[in-house]
Amino acid sequence: MSTSSPPAILAENLSKTYDRVPAVDALSFRVDTGSVVGLLGGNGAGKTTTLAMIMGLTTPSAGSVRVFGADMARERGKVLHRINFESPYADLPHRLTVRQNLCVFGKLYGVPKLKARIEKIADALDLAQFLDRRTGQLSAGQKTRAALAKALINEPDLLLLDEPTASLDPDTADWVRSHLEEFRRRRGATILLASHNMGEVERLCDRVIIMRAGRIVHNEAPDALIARYGRETLEEVFLDVARGHGVGARLEKARAIP
Repeated sequence: MSTSSPPAILAENLSKTYDRVPAVDALSFRVDTGSVVGLLGGNGAGKTTTLAMIMGLTTPSAGSVRVFGADMARERGKVLHRINFESPYADLPHRLTVRQNLCVFGKLYGVPKLKARIEKIADALDLAQFLDRRTGQLSAGQKTRAALAKALINEPDLLLLDEPTASLDPDTADWVRSHLEEFRRRRGATILLASHNMGEVERLCDRVIIMRAGRIVHNEAPDALIARYGRETLEEVFLDVARGHGVGARLEKARAIP
């Protein structure tokens, strides 16, 4: 990749205020092409609002976010075909079959040879036997597979994920993670992952952005962050950040213990 190519995501002083209350407060960060970055934070930290601005669904109150160089507040039409999104909280229409859902979204993304693409992705995600079943009749794991098929239907260059394995049993969750790893290797895709599963984040992510009260408090590799806090796991670090236990405060407390 040329060093002059724009990053997959570039946010500069990105802010969003609702009724004078800042949901996102002057975020600046970049996500390089081909990387997997975790977007972490407790409930209300601003992750969902940030994702909405990255997708161009919410207009920033200030600042900007660019995806592959396009300003998402004004130029999102230039790059939407290169992006997709998956979340268990955004259901596919229940009355449509899986095939019908994939057909609708495939046409929206302008996927060529759509019929063959649906058959191929259904086979890859073990969905073939459910293609003509209404989405509302699927189990939680089957719905997750269908949602992942929708998210990958256009072979996106940028995949945005919001809690992709929430409420899944460990086996199904592991299957989803393995497929995401394979997709990234095969396509060289960029993934931005919002998750509360710290084991998942440690496994998948090259770097993590941790938010608190709408601001970024950390932006570095998981291993470096674990070492900075003197912890064993990213989950322990996350709890320290969520509870306001900064590195300095925790070390001072440790020194005070005889």
